[in-house]
Amino acid sequence: MATTWGAAFFMLVASCVCSTVFHRDQQTWFEGVFLSSMCPINVSASTLYGIMFDAGSTGTRIHVYTFVQKIPGQLPILEGEIFDSVKPGLSAFVDQPKQGAETVQGLLEVAKDSIPQSHWKRTPVVLKATAGLRLLPEQKAQALLFEVREIFKKSPFLVPNDSSPFDSSSLGRLAILNSLFAFSDLQKTLEQTPRGYLTSFEMFNSTYKLYTHSYLGFGLKAARLATLGALETEGIDGHTFRSACLPRWLEAEWIFGGVKYQYGGNKEGKMGFEPCYAEVLRVVQGKLHQPEEVQRSSFYAFSYYYDRAVDTGMIDYETGGVLKVEDFKRKAREVCDNLENFTSGSPFLCMDLSYITALLKDGFGFADSTVLQVGSAILLKSWVHISCLSLCY
Repeated sequence: MATTWGAAFFMLVASCVCSTVFHRDQQTWFEGVFLSSMCPINVSASTLYGIMFDAGSTGTRIHVYTFVQKIPGQLPILEGEIFDSVKPGLSAFVDQPKQGAETVQGLLEVAKDSIPQSHWKRTPVVLKATAGLRLLPEQKAQALLFEVREIFKKSPFLVPNDSSPFDSSSLGRLAILNSLFAFSDLQKTLEQTPRGYLTSFEMFNSTYKLYTHSYLGFGLKAARLATLGALETEGIDGHTFRSACLPRWLEAEWIFGGVKYQYGGNKEGKMGFEPCYAEVLRVVQGKLHQPEEVQRSSFYAFSYYYDRAVDTGMIDYETGGVLKVEDFKRKAREVCDNLENFTSGSPFLCMDLSYITALLKDGFGFADSTVLQVGSAILLKSWVHISCLSLCY
């Protein structure tokens, strides 16, 4: 039961965390999460909880979800979510796994304060990792995850047997990828999809096909390294990676995945949107599948799509907003062509906006006019859309 419930719980909350692109509607979103055998008859048991840890490269985040099944046999309703986070992320503790696990221990106290003690033993807790951990040497990543799992085992919560953060199944990929699409019940896409992009799953005694694929290395931070030409290196002491996407005067260092990188702008070479776009285009062009749905659907976008749109004043922090793909391109050009007057808190703003534009247009194949409802992950649960997409941390 732990295995079944853990997978079902993860299937639900992954769409709220960071990496999902789902075709869904309000009536079927929670289908299958609460199995009949998990719902005792007494009234108090109709409230169920789930704990999701999102181990990103910039920080570790906890989501404590509360679900209520008001009428037996009908779909449960997401009643609330409690969110908290700590910085830095687990990958920053690459050589201190026990200290990294202690950050998770602190967040578990949030869960204990949020969930009635009577529900602790049947509340699943899972952790899913993004590129920050996946890009670490496997031995070091596993050492970190071992210590985290030991913390989970000592907690009063349910640890599902199938909660591997690096699960290669489609369900496991939902929260660990860098960019992901998921389409269900779209027959033409399902018939034409590449081999290995489809899976089937059971929900409420029905079988569903799901299109889902993980593109490791296409998250925003991994893309920065790829644009700089540093993704396959170990930092190379004394070498500075340079890009037309960065201010000419910039000289800085960045530690990512336990490796230190020196980077900066082109001292005498080209700078601005056009040469920057040429750099990021090499990262994505011809490397991603382009489902037909991207040409005719509206999408919900969050994570770094939301962050960069907020950073540049394109949308409101509290309410999000509606943008077109061409709006990201317009803003990228505006920022990149004014790098000498650069004032942003992030030196990567030009590169990030250019990469987002290239990922959408040349990677996934979106049209300039494609509409994106852009907001934070927390807003996801209050919005109903055909499909959504995320660029993970």
